[in-house]
Amino acid sequence: MIPQPIDRILMQVQKPGRYAGGELGSVVKDRSQVRFRFAMCFPDLYEVGMSHLGMKILYALINQREDFWCERVFAPDADMEAQMRSRGLPLYGLESYDPIAGFDIIGFTLQYEMCYTTVLNMLDLAGLPVRAGDRPGLSPLVIAGGPCTCNPEPIADFIDLCVLGEGEEVTLALADLYLQAREAGWDKTAFLRKAAQLDGVYVPSLYQAAYNDDGTVKAVTPAAGAPPTVKKAIIQNLDEVFYPDQFVVPYTSIVHDRAMLEVMRGCARGCRFCQAGFIYRPIREKNWATLDENARQLCAATGYDEVSLTSLSTSDYRQLEPLLEGLLPWSERERVSLSLPSLRVDNFSPQLLEQIKRVRKSGLTFAPEAGSQRLRDAINKNVTEDEVMRTCRTAFEGGYTAIKLYFMMGLPTETMEDIEGIVQLAQKVVDLYYSLPSRPKGKGVSVTASVACFVPKPFTPFQFEPQDTRQQLREKQQRLLTTVRSKKITINYHDAPISLYEAVLARGDRRLGRVVEAVWRAGGNLEGWDEHFSVTRWESAMQAAGLDPAFYANRRRAYDEVMPWDHLDYGISKKFLIHENKRAWQQATTPNCRQHCSGCGANRLIGGGVCD
Repeated sequence: MIPQPIDRILMQVQKPGRYAGGELGSVVKDRSQVRFRFAMCFPDLYEVGMSHLGMKILYALINQREDFWCERVFAPDADMEAQMRSRGLPLYGLESYDPIAGFDIIGFTLQYEMCYTTVLNMLDLAGLPVRAGDRPGLSPLVIAGGPCTCNPEPIADFIDLCVLGEGEEVTLALADLYLQAREAGWDKTAFLRKAAQLDGVYVPSLYQAAYNDDGTVKAVTPAAGAPPTVKKAIIQNLDEVFYPDQFVVPYTSIVHDRAMLEVMRGCARGCRFCQAGFIYRPIREKNWATLDENARQLCAATGYDEVSLTSLSTSDYRQLEPLLEGLLPWSERERVSLSLPSLRVDNFSPQLLEQIKRVRKSGLTFAPEAGSQRLRDAINKNVTEDEVMRTCRTAFEGGYTAIKLYFMMGLPTETMEDIEGIVQLAQKVVDLYYSLPSRPKGKGVSVTASVACFVPKPFTPFQFEPQDTRQQLREKQQRLLTTVRSKKITINYHDAPISLYEAVLARGDRRLGRVVEAVWRAGGNLEGWDEHFSVTRWESAMQAAGLDPAFYANRRRAYDEVMPWDHLDYGISKKFLIHENKRAWQQATTPNCRQHCSGCGANRLIGGGVCD
């Protein structure tokens, strides 16, 4: 039953289903039987957060404990926030409708740097001070996880502790330690010092940053017994780790409304721009039989009629053929479709296409990433133009007429010829279609080139590289558009100003905390959405703080410079990243992990030896 104060305002907002709760599969418990309450916060709208697999896993994992209760919390859109603030209604959990300020731990998942102002806004909506130093009590503790915690320094002033890496085991360990602290009467400082000894737990307040005269980081020094380097948490065996047999099924539409199977973690490829490909190393696979059972359970519990096989590179999953052979008989019988995202150009075969055609009728998506072979070699994409064309031929001969190609703009070593190469490659795909006598009669072809702005990220070989300036990116976007000659080609590209501040925050240090806070106080919230982003707010906040965005985004960094994240250990050695950066400038490729171990260091996280 929705409490009256909330029920009254739901008819005043668009998409009230975002805020109503009560969905199939949501977990409601007796408050009197619960010893620990966790608010699982996603700093974005409901339809984005409800599509995130990591949140689904941790939600079910915590609720598996009878005396633990995890509830979901999402950022309200502007109309709902206005109603909440005008009526004094604090941010609440969707399961109990209780204010989250009364919970034990408030946990944020940080998927995107532009969500930082939303984190502050959600804390404020909850009635809590945004700065960790202004929250002296043990409860509520504010923690963060997700890929952005590989460099959490720009939000270090607001978060009590960060979970680095994979959260299934360390989250429960933290919860148990919290209960021990509460029962023993520890204060917040005592708890944080104990928590800092857990693998994968980083407590920013136990580290002090010092700076050189030129503004670069001089050192990040631990105190109070905190470890000098914090190692990420990692799951050793995916077959043995917890996986949900039930998802919450929303009443309203979301971005990815389907069952999801995580077939593997990590990626063997080593694309030099890809942060996920490095911070989730080493590669680990689930057994196909485990996945088949997971899929059956999820579909039976949720009623979903679509299952997505998710990973960073699904077609690299070595047991894909037996998995599909196991899934297809019952999925076809029960009319459950299968989705295979993240397909690779270099291992897309007619046999795989035949299996995909049985379960997927939409267009196909591939990622050449760059328009020329020289640049693909520099970024270590390890894909040739012949492979791209052969894959598109296979798709066209199999009856497909729509192809989407993903590219990046502003990559290190890029020239205008590489930009023109994006359109030239798309045109070659169009010409290929019309050259095939076996093409579907009476149907035209559609080739979409989606072009994102390159953002240098921590723990990648390109962490040292500058991002193109806004002017450079505008010139490249203009060249891209003027090169198109065919109506069969559609060009989509991302907004450069947002990418600039994504780069600022991705490689930023603690001095940016006051910038994030100033942007939020000036009205910044949900900044990852074009309609909410304001470049003026960010420019004003940077200027007021005496900081230059170009220092963070557009500056090449020396190999011996201390990075703000150098005291965090994701298994990838800085020596390896430097080596790979040098190879990029030589246009030299590095074999993928399954062909040859290149010594990145990640294998020591699972006991040493060569990675699987």
